[in-house]
Amino acid sequence: MKPIAPYKPKHKVRIVTAASLFDGHDASINIMRRIIQATGVEVIHLGHDRSVDEVVNTAIQEDANAICLTSYQGGHNEYFKYMYDLLKEKGAEHIKIFGGGGGVILPSEIKELMDYGIARIYSPDDGREMGLQGMINDLVAQSDFAVGDHLNVTIEELQKKNPKAIARVISSAENFPEVAKGTLEQIHDKNKNSKTPVLGITGTGGAGKSSLVDELVRRFLIDFPEKTVGLISVDPSKRKTGGALLGDRIRMNAINNPRVYMRSLATRQSNLALSKYVHEAVEVLKAAAYDLIILETSGIGQSDTEIIEHSDVSLYVMTPEFGAATQLEKIDMLDFADLVAINKFDKRGALDALRDVKKQYMRNHQLWEVNQDELPVFGTIASQFNDPGMNTLYKAVMDTLVAKADADLKSTFHISDEMSEKVFVIPPSRTRYLSEIAENNRNYDKKALEQVEVAQKLYGIYKTIESVSNVIGNEAKQSFLDKNGLNSNGILRYAQDDSDKDFLSLLLKEFDRVKLDLDPYNWEVITGWDDKVNKYKNPIYSFKVRDKEIKIETHTESLSHTQIPKVALPKYQAWGDILKWCLQENVPGEFPYASGLYPFKRTGEDPARMFAGEGGPERTNKRFHYVSQGMPAKRLSTAFDSVTLYGNDPDLRPDIYGKIGNAGVSICCLDDAKKLYSGFNLADVMTSVSMTINGPAPMLLGFFMNAAIDQQCELYIKEHGLEQEVEAKIAALYKEKGTERPKYHGKLPEGNDGLGLMLLGVTGDQVLPEQVYQEIKTKTIAQVRGTVQADILKEDQAQNTCIFSTEFALRLMGDVQEYFIEHNVRNFYSVSISGYHIAEAGANPITQLALTLSNGFTYVEYYLSRGMDINKFGPNLSFFFSNGIDPEYAVIGRVARKIWAKAMKYKYGANERAQMLKYHIQTSGRSLHAQEIDFNDIRTTLQALYAIYDNCNSLHTNAYDEAITTPTEESVRRAMAIQLIINKELGLAKNENPLQGSFIIEELTDLVEEAVLMEFDRITERGGVLGAMETMYQRSKIQEESLYYETLKHNGEFPIIGVNTFLSSKGSPTVLPAEVIRATEEEKQLQIKTLENLHKTYDTKALLKDLQQKAIHNENIFEALMDVCKVCSLGEITTALFEVGGQYRRNM
Repeated sequence: MKPIAPYKPKHKVRIVTAASLFDGHDASINIMRRIIQATGVEVIHLGHDRSVDEVVNTAIQEDANAICLTSYQGGHNEYFKYMYDLLKEKGAEHIKIFGGGGGVILPSEIKELMDYGIARIYSPDDGREMGLQGMINDLVAQSDFAVGDHLNVTIEELQKKNPKAIARVISSAENFPEVAKGTLEQIHDKNKNSKTPVLGITGTGGAGKSSLVDELVRRFLIDFPEKTVGLISVDPSKRKTGGALLGDRIRMNAINNPRVYMRSLATRQSNLALSKYVHEAVEVLKAAAYDLIILETSGIGQSDTEIIEHSDVSLYVMTPEFGAATQLEKIDMLDFADLVAINKFDKRGALDALRDVKKQYMRNHQLWEVNQDELPVFGTIASQFNDPGMNTLYKAVMDTLVAKADADLKSTFHISDEMSEKVFVIPPSRTRYLSEIAENNRNYDKKALEQVEVAQKLYGIYKTIESVSNVIGNEAKQSFLDKNGLNSNGILRYAQDDSDKDFLSLLLKEFDRVKLDLDPYNWEVITGWDDKVNKYKNPIYSFKVRDKEIKIETHTESLSHTQIPKVALPKYQAWGDILKWCLQENVPGEFPYASGLYPFKRTGEDPARMFAGEGGPERTNKRFHYVSQGMPAKRLSTAFDSVTLYGNDPDLRPDIYGKIGNAGVSICCLDDAKKLYSGFNLADVMTSVSMTINGPAPMLLGFFMNAAIDQQCELYIKEHGLEQEVEAKIAALYKEKGTERPKYHGKLPEGNDGLGLMLLGVTGDQVLPEQVYQEIKTKTIAQVRGTVQADILKEDQAQNTCIFSTEFALRLMGDVQEYFIEHNVRNFYSVSISGYHIAEAGANPITQLALTLSNGFTYVEYYLSRGMDINKFGPNLSFFFSNGIDPEYAVIGRVARKIWAKAMKYKYGANERAQMLKYHIQTSGRSLHAQEIDFNDIRTTLQALYAIYDNCNSLHTNAYDEAITTPTEESVRRAMAIQLIINKELGLAKNENPLQGSFIIEELTDLVEEAVLMEFDRITERGGVLGAMETMYQRSKIQEESLYYETLKHNGEFPIIGVNTFLSSKGSPTVLPAEVIRATEEEKQLQIKTLENLHKTYDTKALLKDLQQKAIHNENIFEALMDVCKVCSLGEITTALFEVGGQYRRNM
């Protein structure tokens, strides 16, 4: 395809870009907004997870021509229609709406939405036909119309703070000054007596001005519950294209508030920090009688002083990284600024910077007598929630506004004397941890090679001795070798004459000299090799797991009566070869675990997982029982709807309502969890549950643990014949409350015996004696098996279902792990460190592995810094990889196991259990194509083969129709059949280490292992995982690799059968699903009813207040959540924690 030239807009076009509510896949909208910008458009980018209300308010305040959205997570019909309706209701139906959502939005829905009034929804086929630039050209051309060429706004409308009126006057002043002239004169006239103070904020690019402004606004709104604030934010235009990225809103969480108006302006001229229309914009906001106006300039160079002319009080924002102190003499703003903030105060040299800037400020203002502590220079970390430095700065700003501008803004905000101090997740002294691991692992490999060389020399001498002694192999081995080396006396007896004796003595001396360089452990490896081989030749192999002896047959018999060994060992003779194999490969179950963690695979439990998540808890429960029928082990994998993923409650508001129970199950409280897992004994050794949830993971974990405890309470009640007594207690409780008792809707599916439903609406501690309940609780949480994903680092790097600030989210994870250690929760993983979502967002296999392992080691370092014992938390960590079709995926598991084991053993001194990296594989979602979907099963089969050959601990095979719909019962059965056929029917899979001994596998293992260690070094150069995240290193890398793949796919260089080559006679269009699985109206209503009923039954204010207090006083939050989760809904808990932990701040 030849490149398409960008469309050239005739007018100044402004477009708002965003991803819909509870939608984390923001890579695509980020790529789109870049191209829109390069097409000469001013783009106001909001990023992911944006409600209709936020997007509409933004579009009106910004007087945009159009809104462009992606919506992948279902609920798109309600979302787009609600947006159209809200724009219409607010008198802004001229703003056009464009959207896309891959194959999720069906052609029939596209037609329905466009008939409703949406300008255009682009389908994947449109993308293939038009190309990215072609789609952008189409939408920009449709949005290319004049704004502000007519103006009929009255001063009264401005005074009512009508955002549409304010926005239109500013646009008119910008685009058609002559049209706006009359209105502006009236405004100037009115403003002659205006007392509205203007706070001007300027500073270097990237100093964090937007976050800082957001934090000032957040405090202002709390401090003055009645007052209003207007913001004007200026960003530079690009000289080449005329486009601009108006990127301040994305960083702000506090501005979607009826008391805040914000307008972003592009400079529309080069080399200036302000637009020439700023003055008029400020005048318009004064006429609208805002109580405070904040003007933020674009960060250009060291920023000029033009801001002074437009503001009453000026604040200069900089970072500690200004170079030498002499640079400060060149900054004009230090002569004029009323206040200076040194933001990003966690950077190196911050205290020196504070001292130098204060000195310079003192010189510039001739303040020789003033105490340094009283100078208006403040260290701040705006990105950190409730930063003491930000509190001090806010109070100083307000006091200066009162003193200098006579503003009616007397602040009562309470501040402490603390300085800004970074809450370090990883102590600064430990930021080299990844390079230390790389050095440790390379060192192990180097030592291993040296030892192999020594062993090979010894073998050469030994073979010479054998030859000179004229002794046959096995006989010699018996008599020549002992645990200390060679048996000299025994060997010399074989000498034929004196010259042989002398020669043998020389050889023995040389042997002993060389052997001094061999590690005694490695000599044991060599001498014990024959025994090891024989153990696997014997028909029965016995080993111990936690003091229990396990006996396993070492062979299986084929239909042709061949004895197939479960573990095949190399037929090496030379000691160097044997030693190299044992140090770098070894048998399954022995360090470095290249071929697996356990000597043999478990019998009676395949690695298959049963995957479900749709509609309400009852529907998913039914699906779980269906897919696990007749299976000895129940391994349930749960997908949640996006309302739950973002920690929200179901709601009637259309943009939430549309997503209830779509693309996952809706779970908002403990009763939902009880219904979801009813009929499965969660404490049974053959049951394990995995929950794919991140931001609200601690809350869902609280629901799960309580559901498991109450199941065991139910079994205790039945065992002791207490049913009637308990029933009477529950009935009395609900009679007193006057609310309806929760129940399981519909009849129980086959296989569900109702376990877990007796105590719906109550918890065990309400019906059983305290001591009995505590005993059951202690025993249950020590027994449950499963995992909660909870990996917040990869969310920030790839998927983006972060809800809390990163520091707070990590603290929650640490609290969960600490609770697990204290309460002996040994069989449940506190985190599933995930590469799957990194790969889904577009990373190649090496990047997936490197980023995932680096995240894993970050948790290790963080938990160690909190004083936890590595041997206690190590076994609670698990991993989750995606398996694509690239060659590197053949070795992803073995490389992960090796890197982890070497680091844990030699760098951290962890025990065997903590050295074992347990990982789950899901076949690649990125290789599920919406064209020729039947071919997806072929890809999935090959990927499953990779995973099973590589001895993964569990496997989820994707359904072939997942690219176009929630999987159907039929497609899920087919997906499970893939791995069952490999495990049960494929002959070679009866062998459990089929990859060992393959030259290409060994070569790939070495290549991938070294590539990962090199990536560790690159991350270290950027300050470790968290340092790299600050500069968006991981995210940029993932997006680059994603685009590289998409480009090769688009131009056909990377052939994909049935997608860009080997197309059908119809051209292989996107397949339409025969059955679309969506939540029903009834299910959505039932979820809302469940929630309302819960809120009526229990008053949770005191409980939530107590939770907040525990969070503030640094107590274990998860400990508190275990009780809070009994009666509070998910949304209530999330909201309460936002107030003490801070919300996630989005990035570009």
